[in-house]
Amino acid sequence: MLARKSIIPEEFTLPNVVSRIPRKPVFRDRVNKARFIAKSGACNLAHKNIREQGRFLQDVFTTLVDLKWRFTLVIFTMTFLCSWLLFAMGWWLVAFAHGDLDPSRQPVIEQCVTNVKSFTSAFLFSIEVQVTIGFGGRMITEQCPDAIAVLILQNIAGLIINAVMLGCIFMKTAQSHRRAETLIFSRQACIAVRNHRLCFMLRVGDLRKSMIIGAAVRLQVVRRSVTPEGEVIPIHQIDVQTESAAAAGNSIFLLAPLIICHTIDKDSPLYDLSAMELQCSDLEVIVILEGVVETTGITTQARTSYVSEEIQWGHRFVPIVTEEDGVYSVDYSKFGNTVKVATPRCSARELDEKPSILIQTLQKSELSHQNSLRKRNSVRRANSLRKGGSMRRNNSALAVPKVQFLAPEGGPNVAVT
Repeated sequence: MLARKSIIPEEFTLPNVVSRIPRKPVFRDRVNKARFIAKSGACNLAHKNIREQGRFLQDVFTTLVDLKWRFTLVIFTMTFLCSWLLFAMGWWLVAFAHGDLDPSRQPVIEQCVTNVKSFTSAFLFSIEVQVTIGFGGRMITEQCPDAIAVLILQNIAGLIINAVMLGCIFMKTAQSHRRAETLIFSRQACIAVRNHRLCFMLRVGDLRKSMIIGAAVRLQVVRRSVTPEGEVIPIHQIDVQTESAAAAGNSIFLLAPLIICHTIDKDSPLYDLSAMELQCSDLEVIVILEGVVETTGITTQARTSYVSEEIQWGHRFVPIVTEEDGVYSVDYSKFGNTVKVATPRCSARELDEKPSILIQTLQKSELSHQNSLRKRNSVRRANSLRKGGSMRRNNSALAVPKVQFLAPEGGPNVAVT
């Protein structure tokens, strides 16, 4: 038995009609993920399951410098104490082998080390030798060649320990990230139109008067990507070109706070992102500022990052450098302040394909600005008219009325105010 045909044609059925309706792209909410670089510049990375722990012992000096201060101070103290105790044991054995510790020993026989009669006195003599403190109560004699050899070994070991420990303490106090604490970045980044192109902008500054020599700024976009072969790259780092890199070999003169600008062109990883897509993306823009400290000559590096929530679309940084009495002054209270400007919400690709979008946006912004000026002027005129009317009423109320006195018949009338 054949199925009965419907009266309504198939092209007008509900499934076919719905399939022909154009659908707008749906943007899912971005899943909150851990950022790769914190705002303070610390790397949010944990190393696990390292089997070759012995590699850290092969570079002892770097390991000591990288340790926390409490562990460094404990190692510093224990190193000296252990060396003093070790050589105190050596001096006690020398004295014991020579018979200096025998209570029945004749005083005519000279000791290897004078006044070393116990382990405590040997420990005190070990401290005096290694720290080069001579109190005059204990001293080595010519009776024992073994004592001379121990003296030479302790002096060499003491010099090595002093060099390593003091060098470690100096390097920890003069680490490069201490200088990076005074290199600041704006809390927010901006995307706005500059020179008729969409640009990614951020502001950097140096709080110290001593400069950073050969300062260079690098930008990297970190995002999760999938290759055409299906390989998942969880941390795909893409270098981003800045205006300073293209003009002066990636070097900037960080005398005053500067705005680092990246033009979003066809080679930029932000080229296909609109304002809506940027808020839903999981990208992270890493900023790295490197240079040589002028006072110490040590290379320093400051880092920060911006996730999609920290990138303001359609904003621009306000000027903070002004000239006062022949001196340029910087107002750091406005370092991260931004102002809203007219910016297309589309991507840089759409802006290149349709330049009229930028012209229309600027015209709308100009019209809105003129309308706001007209409204402001009309409000001012209304306020001035109200003030003028109230002043006229007040003046009329304060005016003295004229009084007219009637004279007798045949005499003139007199008006007095």
